Amino acid sequence: MSGLSQRILGLKVSSTIAFNAKVLELKRAGVDVIAMTAGEPDFQPPPHVLEAANEAIRLGLTKYTASEGTRELRDAIAAKHARENGLDYGADQIIVSSGGKQVLYNAFMALLEPGDEVIVPSPYWVSYPAQIELAGGVLVAVPTSADQGFVPDPELVARAITPRTKAILLNSPNNPTGAVYPESVVRQIADLTELHDLWLITDELYEHIVYDGEFVPLARYYPERTLLVHGASKGYALTGWRIGWGCGPLALVKAMGALQGQVTSNANAVAQYATQVALNEQELTAAFQARTRAAYLERRDVLVRGLNELGLPTPTPQGAFYVMADTGRIDADENVAAITLLERAHVGVVPGTDFAAPGFARLSYACSLEHIETALERVEGLLA
Repeated sequence: MSGLSQRILGLKVSSTIAFNAKVLELKRAGVDVIAMTAGEPDFQPPPHVLEAANEAIRLGLTKYTASEGTRELRDAIAAKHARENGLDYGADQIIVSSGGKQVLYNAFMALLEPGDEVIVPSPYWVSYPAQIELAGGVLVAVPTSADQGFVPDPELVARAITPRTKAILLNSPNNPTGAVYPESVVRQIADLTELHDLWLITDELYEHIVYDGEFVPLARYYPERTLLVHGASKGYALTGWRIGWGCGPLALVKAMGALQGQVTSNANAVAQYATQVALNEQELTAAFQARTRAAYLERRDVLVRGLNELGLPTPTPQGAFYVMADTGRIDADENVAAITLLERAHVGVVPGTDFAAPGFARLSYACSLEHIETALERVEGLLA
């Protein structure tokens, strides 16, 4: 269509959103589809958080807040990271946005000049390349392998650094692979960023969903040039509430705030109050996270075992709620495999193409155990 920006015309639609839309379309047509596309917990938020949202309405906390978020929520975020991660942030080093996705976009816009490179281990989340491109940057992928649990090799990261490199972006626990990066790897990559005077962006939204290994907060190694990206969507089951936050050096956070002030201003006021309660009522929230993590673990084990038994090689993820399955037995083209699973088995998955994972598909197990078992039966029927 003439008159539209070439920048926007060249922008890819998120494959996660696209395949989820196909699932919803079939469901509207009356087809019984098992959706394993979106990364959305099937649990309701904790009762004390739901009650906090009601309380915010009763108290009239429904007006504009400071663009960067309420002081009370930013204090709660600072306390959470001090308590759980040993990190020291002042409220002015924290920005609250409409989801972690907006935090990342703000950061890329604040940091990148045209042609700047951002090193990202692949497979990676589908929105990273689009956001980096919109900011004028270039994503430089550093491949990881299923044989190594999709953990990046610091030596390969080092080789990818050029004079145009501006930042390294890490996501652990990882979407889409579920990899949890060990401390030795995290430390080596943090050392690289310091050695080459780069920025380190760490996407930690799945911090509270770890089954094996240990979550390592990257910001403890190089806080002077690290932006920590977090949010309430995954570990707190507050996806539609759209609360994310960034913690980092004051100059960067202020720059991100200047952009946000001209684009969206504050995140949802009621959701901010509810998130504040989720962070401050730590015992109740921790109990919720332990309960949901146990459910995810059971689902993970059933799904991984089932897919491997069906001849779809699937590494066991250490965190998050996704698996990456080799779909070569269905079709060598992962897109064809995903369409086949959807149209013939009525199981919705996301092909690995936009994750930079050819030959794989991502399946989310943020759905019921019953749905997972039914999906495996349908895949078995398709393969038979």
